[in-house]
Amino acid sequence: MPEPAETSISQNESVDDSNNGESTNLFTLSFINNNPEGWGPSNQPDQYKDLPYQKFSKSDAIGKIADWTMTSHVDKKNFNKYQPKFSVGNVGQYSYFHDEDESQFTLVDQTKVVKTSYQKRFRTMQNNNKRFMPNQNQKQGVVTNPKMNKQKIQQEKLMKQKVKNKYPSKDPRSNAQTKQREPSVRVKEDWKVIEEIEFSRLTKLSLPNVEDPTDIKICGSLEYYDRAYDRLNTKVNPQFNKLKRINRVSHIVTTTDDPVIRSLVAEGNVFATDSIIATLMCCSRSVYPWDIVVSKIENKIFLDKRDDSSFDLLTVNETSTEPPQDGDNHINSPNNLALEATYINHNLSQQVLKMNEERHVFPDKNPFIEGDEGEVASKAYRYRKWDLGNDISLIIRSEIDAVTTGTNEEKKYLNIRALNEWDSRFNNGLDWRMKLDSQPGAVLAAEIKNNGCKLAKWTVCSLLADVDQIKFGFVSRANVRATDKHNILGMQQFKPQEFSEQIALNMSNAWGIIRCIVDFLNKQKDGKFIIMKDPNKPIIRIYEIPENSFSDEEQDDPEADEE
Repeated sequence: MPEPAETSISQNESVDDSNNGESTNLFTLSFINNNPEGWGPSNQPDQYKDLPYQKFSKSDAIGKIADWTMTSHVDKKNFNKYQPKFSVGNVGQYSYFHDEDESQFTLVDQTKVVKTSYQKRFRTMQNNNKRFMPNQNQKQGVVTNPKMNKQKIQQEKLMKQKVKNKYPSKDPRSNAQTKQREPSVRVKEDWKVIEEIEFSRLTKLSLPNVEDPTDIKICGSLEYYDRAYDRLNTKVNPQFNKLKRINRVSHIVTTTDDPVIRSLVAEGNVFATDSIIATLMCCSRSVYPWDIVVSKIENKIFLDKRDDSSFDLLTVNETSTEPPQDGDNHINSPNNLALEATYINHNLSQQVLKMNEERHVFPDKNPFIEGDEGEVASKAYRYRKWDLGNDISLIIRSEIDAVTTGTNEEKKYLNIRALNEWDSRFNNGLDWRMKLDSQPGAVLAAEIKNNGCKLAKWTVCSLLADVDQIKFGFVSRANVRATDKHNILGMQQFKPQEFSEQIALNMSNAWGIIRCIVDFLNKQKDGKFIIMKDPNKPIIRIYEIPENSFSDEEQDDPEADEE
């Protein structure tokens, strides 16, 4: 390396510029201390001669040369991270602080690590827990005494319960205990169980190749569907798609009270309505309890519903992973939601029709109109007979809601049903106002998951009535906390046969269930029976009950008389 004297130029020297001939002063290089024996300075500079110097130990992690941050902003978690091990006091005169961890720095060290206060406290908690586990081999973690093992389990359960009580979850649904549902009707002491059928057995039944039914009679009149509702979307003015209250009479008549069925007693030996047959066909999908009364008279079977039952109420989120919680005083209880859904379904099926126009009238009038009852809802009743083999002739009364015209001016029958949104948090997070227009398939898939039993029964009723289309209206509350105002957000239509494949509805299995139950009832003597779905188990039970089991309920109940 050249000597500094040879490489430096004095500040007073000047050089002529060849371009302009002027003289300029050149800068002076700083003094370079040359060490011919190695790297680094060979002697101590004069300006640092009297300054003290503190050496570092091998265990100190040197993070950086200088730290210009203020002491008030030092991270307290890493306060002692890079302190010298032999320094006096917590903060030395020449200590420095490093608030960033060096992930690439590794150090092999055998010195004892000083534990923090949190680590000491955690070890104390572990030692306290060991007091509840006596006679335990702590090295192997094996309990030598079986009796102590039971004590350990009990102690752990108590501790978990104490923690759960001390720190309850913010979600009320997670703390809600599973409440046992009540049966649809109270089982009396004189009722006798004659058969129990598990759902696992019912799903294996099959009756393929059921012949097409024979039409016996169709009664009533139908209004035409207003196709303007097919163009509804969530962006339409809420005043236009507001659900209205339609004051029309809708008849709900059970099997034995139907005058047409009474006149057709000689035509068959098993009689029922489409809703009763659909409930039996889809019983393996049901969760909530229900019951069906059976009357066997002279080897003829009549399937009825009780007058004071909630059989005709529509369930809401019955098959959901988070069904509504019980509580009669809450608007979102199962019973209140069922009343709301039934109200919406009735009004929607009449609002989407061309009211006050000419109806499609069938030759036979509505058999349930008695006197001046006011305006009657658009409804037609179709009576059909199926041959199920083994001398079983099943006559079913099915319902049709509306009629429309096809491309060739032919008549097409419709069934109209309403799906209601009561809280978007219970629809798999799908807000209908945000997702129905852009993701209609996802919304329908969520409804199939949450209301699988209800949709299956609607599909069965449409197949039994042989309608051409089934239309689903999506209705949502205008306010989540109010049940009196709703908006129609859209409509979707399907062919019943195609929709049954979409929801995995096997009609061969459905007819097999009906055949199994009818065969069992045919083996019994004449009398009265009741088919009940267990409220908490996937089982249906058939009871033999006295003849007057439900005929005297209104007389025996004083509260019913007062009402």
